Amino acid sequence: MAFHAAGDGETDDTKAFEETWNSACRDSGGANVYIPAGRTFLLRDATFSGPCRSPITVQVDGDIVAPKTLWQLKSSNILTFHEVDNLTVDGSGQIDGRGAPWWDCHNHKLVAFSFCNGLRVTNIRLKDSAEKHISMYKCSHAQVNNVSITAPGDSPNTDGITMGGCSHVHISSCSIQSGDDCVSILTGTTDVNVTDITCGPGHGISVGSLGADGEGPAMVESVTVSNCNFFNTMNGVRIKSWQGGEGKANGFIFRDLNMTEVQYPIDIDQFYCPHGNCPERQGGVAITDARFINIQGTSSEREAIKIICSKSVPCHDIHLDNVDISWCRHTAAPQAKVLNAHGSVTGRVKPQVRFSGR
Repeated sequence: MAFHAAGDGETDDTKAFEETWNSACRDSGGANVYIPAGRTFLLRDATFSGPCRSPITVQVDGDIVAPKTLWQLKSSNILTFHEVDNLTVDGSGQIDGRGAPWWDCHNHKLVAFSFCNGLRVTNIRLKDSAEKHISMYKCSHAQVNNVSITAPGDSPNTDGITMGGCSHVHISSCSIQSGDDCVSILTGTTDVNVTDITCGPGHGISVGSLGADGEGPAMVESVTVSNCNFFNTMNGVRIKSWQGGEGKANGFIFRDLNMTEVQYPIDIDQFYCPHGNCPERQGGVAITDARFINIQGTSSEREAIKIICSKSVPCHDIHLDNVDISWCRHTAAPQAKVLNAHGSVTGRVKPQVRFSGR
Protein backbone atom coordinates (compact mmCIF):
# COMPACT_ATOMS: atom_id res chain seq x y z
CA MET A 1 0.00 0.00 0.00
CA ALA A 2 1.23 3.49 -0.80
CA PHE A 3 2.41 5.86 1.88
CA HIS A 4 -0.05 8.79 1.56
CA ALA A 5 1.60 11.91 2.97
CA ALA A 6 2.52 15.45 2.02
CA GLY A 7 5.96 14.53 0.74
CA ASP A 8 7.15 18.11 0.55
CA GLY A 9 10.06 17.73 2.99
CA GLU A 10 8.57 20.31 5.35
CA THR A 11 5.31 18.76 6.62
CA ASP A 12 5.61 16.14 9.38
CA ASP A 13 4.61 12.85 7.76
CA THR A 14 5.13 10.65 10.84
CA LYS A 15 1.42 10.11 11.54
CA ALA A 16 0.73 9.10 7.93
CA PHE A 17 3.60 6.60 8.04
CA GLU A 18 2.32 5.12 11.31
CA GLU A 19 -1.21 4.73 9.91
CA THR A 20 0.10 3.04 6.76
CA TRP A 21 2.27 0.71 8.84
CA ASN A 22 -0.57 -0.27 11.16
CA SER A 23 -2.78 -1.18 8.20
CA ALA A 24 -0.02 -3.25 6.59
CA CYS A 25 0.82 -4.98 9.87
CA ARG A 26 -2.82 -6.05 10.35
CA ASP A 27 -3.14 -7.33 6.78
CA SER A 28 -2.85 -11.12 6.57
CA GLY A 29 -2.11 -10.97 2.85
CA GLY A 30 1.41 -9.59 3.15
CA ALA A 31 0.70 -5.93 2.37
CA ASN A 32 3.77 -3.79 1.79
CA VAL A 33 4.59 -0.16 2.54
CA TYR A 34 5.65 1.79 -0.54
CA ILE A 35 7.37 5.18 -0.28
CA PRO A 36 7.28 6.56 -3.82
CA ALA A 37 10.20 8.08 -5.69
CA GLY A 38 10.47 11.76 -6.50
CA ARG A 39 9.22 13.02 -3.14
CA THR A 40 10.75 13.83 0.26
CA PHE A 41 9.04 12.76 3.47
CA LEU A 42 9.74 14.29 6.88
CA LEU A 43 9.73 11.83 9.79
CA ARG A 44 10.66 12.07 13.45
CA ASP A 45 10.75 9.52 16.28
CA ALA A 46 8.57 6.95 14.49
CA THR A 47 8.24 3.43 15.95
CA PHE A 48 6.73 0.54 13.99
CA SER A 49 5.98 -2.48 16.12
CA GLY A 50 4.96 -6.06 15.51
CA PRO A 51 4.19 -8.81 15.58
CA CYS A 52 2.55 -8.48 12.19
CA ARG A 53 0.22 -10.99 10.57
CA SER A 54 2.52 -11.59 7.59
CA PRO A 55 5.96 -10.53 6.29
CA ILE A 56 6.25 -6.85 5.29
CA THR A 57 8.48 -5.07 2.80
CA VAL A 58 9.11 -1.36 3.28
CA GLN A 59 10.06 -0.11 -0.19
CA VAL A 60 11.89 3.20 0.16
CA ASP A 61 12.21 4.76 -3.30
CA GLY A 62 11.56 8.31 -2.15
CA ASP A 63 13.69 10.22 0.36
CA ILE A 64 13.13 10.31 4.12
CA VAL A 65 14.58 13.22 6.09
CA ALA A 66 14.77 14.19 9.75
CA PRO A 67 13.87 17.72 10.86
CA LYS A 68 16.53 20.35 10.14
CA THR A 69 16.77 21.48 13.76
CA LEU A 70 17.07 19.96 17.23
CA TRP A 71 13.69 18.36 17.80
CA GLN A 72 13.82 15.90 20.70
CA LEU A 73 15.51 16.18 24.10
CA LYS A 74 15.56 12.50 24.97
CA SER A 75 17.47 9.83 23.10
CA SER A 76 15.49 8.33 20.24
CA ASN A 77 15.65 7.15 16.64
CA ILE A 78 14.22 8.49 13.42
CA LEU A 79 12.86 5.06 12.52
CA THR A 80 12.50 2.12 14.91
CA PHE A 81 11.23 -1.33 13.95
CA HIS A 82 10.46 -3.49 17.00
CA GLU A 83 9.51 -7.17 17.11
CA VAL A 84 8.85 -7.36 13.37
CA ASP A 85 9.90 -10.73 11.98
CA ASN A 86 10.72 -11.31 8.30
CA LEU A 87 10.91 -7.58 7.62
CA THR A 88 12.54 -6.29 4.43
CA VAL A 89 13.65 -2.68 4.01
CA ASP A 90 14.65 -2.07 0.40
CA GLY A 91 14.70 0.59 -2.28
CA SER A 92 16.62 3.17 -4.25
CA GLY A 93 15.80 6.06 -1.92
CA GLN A 94 17.79 7.78 0.82
CA ILE A 95 17.30 8.30 4.56
CA ASP A 96 18.96 11.53 5.68
CA GLY A 97 19.41 12.06 9.42
CA ARG A 98 20.46 15.72 9.04
CA GLY A 99 22.70 14.99 11.99
CA ALA A 100 24.98 18.04 12.08
CA PRO A 101 23.00 19.96 14.78
CA TRP A 102 23.21 16.88 17.01
CA TRP A 103 26.90 16.08 16.74
CA ASP A 104 27.73 17.89 19.98
CA CYS A 105 25.44 15.50 21.89
CA HIS A 106 24.88 12.67 19.36
CA ASN A 107 22.00 10.82 21.01
CA HIS A 108 19.74 10.00 18.06
CA LYS A 109 20.16 6.96 15.84
CA LEU A 110 18.87 6.88 12.28
CA VAL A 111 17.30 3.43 11.74
CA ALA A 112 17.04 0.95 14.63
CA PHE A 113 15.87 -2.67 14.61
CA SER A 114 15.17 -4.51 17.85
CA PHE A 115 14.03 -8.13 18.24
CA CYS A 116 13.59 -8.43 14.47
CA ASN A 117 14.29 -11.96 13.22
CA GLY A 118 14.74 -12.75 9.53
CA LEU A 119 15.56 -9.09 8.81
CA ARG A 120 16.75 -7.93 5.35
CA VAL A 121 18.06 -4.41 4.62
CA THR A 122 19.06 -3.96 0.99
CA ASN A 123 20.05 -1.26 -1.51
CA ILE A 124 19.06 1.86 0.43
CA ARG A 125 21.29 4.87 1.12
CA LEU A 126 21.74 6.50 4.51
CA LYS A 127 23.58 9.68 5.42
CA ASP A 128 24.44 12.04 8.26
CA SER A 129 22.90 10.30 11.23
CA ALA A 130 23.05 12.06 14.57
CA GLU A 131 24.62 8.86 15.92
CA LYS A 132 24.52 5.26 14.64
CA HIS A 133 23.15 4.83 11.12
CA ILE A 134 21.86 1.24 11.37
CA SER A 135 21.48 -0.25 14.84
CA MET A 136 20.46 -3.85 15.47
CA TYR A 137 19.66 -5.23 18.93
CA LYS A 138 18.64 -8.81 19.65
CA CYS A 139 18.12 -9.57 15.97
CA SER A 140 18.70 -13.03 14.53
CA HIS A 141 19.29 -14.13 10.92
CA ALA A 142 19.76 -10.58 9.65
CA GLN A 143 21.16 -9.59 6.26
CA VAL A 144 22.45 -6.17 5.18
CA ASN A 145 23.41 -6.03 1.51
CA ASN A 146 24.41 -3.32 -0.97
CA VAL A 147 23.77 -0.46 1.45
CA SER A 148 25.58 2.89 1.15
CA ILE A 149 26.31 4.94 4.29
CA THR A 150 28.01 8.37 4.31
CA ALA A 151 28.86 10.96 6.96
CA PRO A 152 31.72 13.47 7.31
CA GLY A 153 35.02 12.05 8.51
CA ASP A 154 34.90 14.17 11.69
CA SER A 155 31.32 13.36 12.70
CA PRO A 156 31.24 11.76 16.20
CA ASN A 157 30.02 8.25 16.97
CA THR A 158 28.24 7.94 13.64
CA ASP A 159 28.90 4.21 13.23
CA GLY A 160 27.71 2.70 9.98
CA ILE A 161 26.26 -0.58 11.24
CA THR A 162 26.29 -1.57 14.90
CA MET A 163 24.88 -4.67 16.56
CA GLY A 164 24.52 -6.02 20.08
CA GLY A 165 23.02 -9.26 21.30
CA CYS A 166 22.58 -10.44 17.71
CA SER A 167 23.20 -13.81 16.05
CA HIS A 168 23.64 -15.07 12.50
CA VAL A 169 24.28 -11.69 10.85
CA HIS A 170 25.56 -11.35 7.27
CA ILE A 171 26.77 -7.98 5.96
CA SER A 172 27.93 -7.81 2.36
CA SER A 173 28.72 -5.52 -0.57
CA CYS A 174 28.33 -2.25 1.36
CA SER A 175 30.12 1.09 1.05
CA ILE A 176 30.54 2.81 4.42
CA GLN A 177 32.18 6.20 4.98
CA SER A 178 30.78 7.01 8.37
CA GLY A 179 33.33 9.02 10.35
CA ASP A 180 33.38 6.29 13.01
CA ASP A 181 33.30 2.48 12.97
CA CYS A 182 32.13 1.10 9.65
CA VAL A 183 30.85 -1.97 11.49
CA SER A 184 30.72 -2.26 15.29
CA ILE A 185 30.11 -5.64 16.96
CA LEU A 186 29.09 -5.39 20.61
CA THR A 187 28.64 -7.86 23.43
CA GLY A 188 26.22 -10.78 23.18
CA THR A 189 26.81 -11.20 19.45
CA THR A 190 27.64 -14.50 17.75
CA ASP A 191 28.09 -15.76 14.19
CA VAL A 192 28.78 -12.61 12.18
CA ASN A 193 30.05 -12.60 8.61
CA VAL A 194 31.22 -9.31 7.07
CA THR A 195 32.40 -9.51 3.48
CA ASP A 196 33.08 -7.27 0.49
CA ILE A 197 32.92 -3.98 2.43
CA THR A 198 34.58 -0.74 1.35
CA CYS A 199 35.36 1.15 4.55
CA GLY A 200 36.69 4.65 5.09
CA PRO A 201 37.42 7.20 6.15
CA GLY A 202 36.43 6.38 9.71
CA HIS A 203 37.50 3.87 12.35
CA GLY A 204 37.38 0.54 10.52
CA ILE A 205 35.64 -2.64 11.70
CA SER A 206 35.60 -3.03 15.49
CA VAL A 207 34.66 -5.68 18.00
CA GLY A 208 33.83 -3.88 21.24
CA SER A 209 34.43 -1.97 23.31
CA LEU A 210 33.83 -4.87 25.69
CA GLY A 211 33.79 -5.16 29.45
CA ALA A 212 32.61 -1.70 30.45
CA ASP A 213 31.62 -1.12 34.07
CA GLY A 214 28.09 -2.34 34.75
CA GLU A 215 27.93 -4.33 31.50
CA GLY A 216 28.35 -7.77 33.06
CA PRO A 217 30.42 -10.54 31.48
CA ALA A 218 31.10 -9.72 27.84
CA MET A 219 30.70 -12.30 25.09
CA VAL A 220 31.44 -12.18 21.36
CA GLU A 221 32.03 -15.37 19.36
CA SER A 222 32.53 -16.47 15.75
CA VAL A 223 33.22 -13.35 13.70
CA THR A 224 34.58 -13.51 10.14
CA VAL A 225 35.69 -10.43 8.18
CA SER A 226 36.86 -11.11 4.62
CA ASN A 227 37.50 -9.48 1.24
CA CYS A 228 37.26 -5.91 2.55
CA ASN A 229 39.07 -2.69 1.59
CA PHE A 230 40.01 0.03 4.07
CA PHE A 231 40.95 3.58 3.06
CA ASN A 232 42.36 6.21 5.46
CA THR A 233 40.76 4.68 8.52
CA MET A 234 42.06 4.90 12.07
CA ASN A 235 41.94 1.11 12.39
CA GLY A 236 41.54 -1.73 9.98
CA VAL A 237 40.24 -4.59 12.12
CA ARG A 238 40.17 -4.10 15.87
CA ILE A 239 39.19 -5.93 19.06
CA LYS A 240 38.99 -3.55 22.02
CA SER A 241 38.11 -4.00 25.67
CA TRP A 242 38.22 -2.03 28.90
CA GLN A 243 40.55 -2.87 31.77
CA GLY A 244 38.94 -4.67 34.66
CA GLY A 245 36.11 -6.18 32.63
CA GLU A 246 35.19 -9.84 32.44
CA GLY A 247 33.96 -12.31 29.87
CA LYS A 248 35.33 -13.68 26.62
CA ALA A 249 35.81 -12.84 22.96
CA ASN A 250 36.90 -15.69 20.70
CA GLY A 251 36.72 -17.27 17.28
CA PHE A 252 37.83 -14.49 14.91
CA ILE A 253 38.94 -14.80 11.29
CA PHE A 254 40.20 -11.67 9.50
CA ARG A 255 41.31 -12.59 6.01
CA ASP A 256 41.94 -11.22 2.51
CA LEU A 257 41.97 -7.57 3.55
CA ASN A 258 43.54 -4.57 1.79
CA MET A 259 44.68 -1.53 3.77
CA THR A 260 45.47 1.90 2.30
CA GLU A 261 47.02 4.45 4.70
CA VAL A 262 45.36 2.89 7.73
CA GLN A 263 46.75 4.02 11.08
CA TYR A 264 46.60 0.57 12.76
CA PRO A 265 45.70 -2.14 10.23
CA ILE A 266 45.68 -4.82 12.99
CA ASP A 267 44.73 -3.77 16.52
CA ILE A 268 43.97 -5.77 19.66
CA ASP A 269 43.71 -3.48 22.68
CA GLN A 270 42.78 -4.60 26.20
CA PHE A 271 43.50 -1.09 27.51
CA TYR A 272 40.75 0.79 25.69
CA CYS A 273 40.51 4.28 27.18
CA PRO A 274 39.07 6.81 24.73
CA HIS A 275 39.39 9.79 27.05
CA GLY A 276 42.82 8.99 28.52
CA ASN A 277 43.97 8.80 32.16
CA CYS A 278 42.30 5.46 32.93
CA PRO A 279 43.72 3.92 36.13
CA GLU A 280 45.41 0.54 35.85
CA ARG A 281 43.08 -2.31 36.81
CA GLN A 282 43.40 -6.07 37.11
CA GLY A 283 41.33 -8.44 35.00
CA GLY A 284 39.94 -8.12 31.53
CA VAL A 285 37.93 -9.75 28.78
CA ALA A 286 39.74 -12.91 27.62
CA ILE A 287 40.59 -12.57 23.91
CA THR A 288 41.48 -15.88 22.23
CA ASP A 289 41.61 -17.55 18.82
CA ALA A 290 42.04 -14.58 16.48
CA ARG A 291 43.49 -15.26 13.01
CA PHE A 292 44.81 -12.60 10.65
CA ILE A 293 45.38 -14.10 7.19
CA ASN A 294 46.38 -12.48 3.87
CA ILE A 295 46.38 -8.86 4.96
CA GLN A 296 48.20 -6.41 2.67
CA GLY A 297 48.70 -2.69 2.26
CA THR A 298 50.04 0.42 3.98
CA SER A 299 49.84 2.05 7.40
CA SER A 300 49.88 5.79 8.08
CA GLU A 301 51.90 5.24 11.28
CA ARG A 302 55.10 3.30 11.76
CA GLU A 303 53.51 1.11 14.43
CA ALA A 304 51.32 -0.81 12.00
CA ILE A 305 50.37 -3.73 14.25
CA LYS A 306 49.30 -3.31 17.87
CA ILE A 307 48.47 -6.33 20.05
CA ILE A 308 48.52 -5.16 23.66
CA CYS A 309 46.98 -7.35 26.33
CA SER A 310 46.88 -7.30 30.10
CA LYS A 311 49.31 -9.18 32.30
CA SER A 312 46.48 -10.65 34.37
CA VAL A 313 44.47 -11.87 31.35
CA PRO A 314 46.88 -12.33 28.41
CA CYS A 315 45.64 -12.91 24.87
CA HIS A 316 46.02 -16.47 23.56
CA ASP A 317 46.04 -18.22 20.18
CA ILE A 318 46.67 -15.13 18.08
CA HIS A 319 47.81 -16.27 14.63
CA LEU A 320 49.27 -14.21 11.76
CA ASP A 321 49.78 -15.69 8.29
CA ASN A 322 50.92 -13.81 5.18
CA VAL A 323 50.73 -10.25 6.44
CA ASP A 324 52.57 -7.57 4.44
CA ILE A 325 52.14 -3.97 5.59
CA SER A 326 54.43 -1.08 4.63
CA TRP A 327 54.73 2.33 6.27
CA CYS A 328 53.18 4.70 3.79
CA ARG A 329 55.59 7.16 2.11
CA HIS A 330 58.53 6.02 4.25
CA THR A 331 61.48 3.80 3.46
CA ALA A 332 61.92 2.75 7.11
CA ALA A 333 60.46 -0.59 8.14
CA PRO A 334 57.12 -0.59 9.97
CA GLN A 335 56.94 -1.87 13.53
CA ALA A 336 54.70 -4.02 15.68
CA LYS A 337 53.94 -3.64 19.38
CA VAL A 338 53.07 -6.85 21.21
CA LEU A 339 52.44 -7.09 24.96
CA ASN A 340 51.28 -10.14 26.95
CA ALA A 341 50.08 -12.02 23.87
CA HIS A 342 50.70 -15.66 22.95
CA GLY A 343 50.43 -16.86 19.40
CA SER A 344 52.16 -17.96 16.22
CA VAL A 345 53.39 -16.66 12.88
CA THR A 346 53.48 -18.51 9.56
CA GLY A 347 54.45 -17.36 6.09
CA ARG A 348 55.77 -13.86 5.50
CA VAL A 349 54.75 -11.37 8.19
CA LYS A 350 55.78 -7.71 7.98
CA PRO A 351 56.27 -5.95 10.32
CA GLN A 352 57.92 -8.65 12.40
CA VAL A 353 55.80 -9.90 15.28
CA ARG A 354 57.25 -11.63 18.33
CA PHE A 355 54.78 -13.28 20.67
CA SER A 356 55.40 -14.12 24.30
CA GLY A 357 56.29 -17.66 25.31
CA ARG A 358 53.49 -19.87 26.52
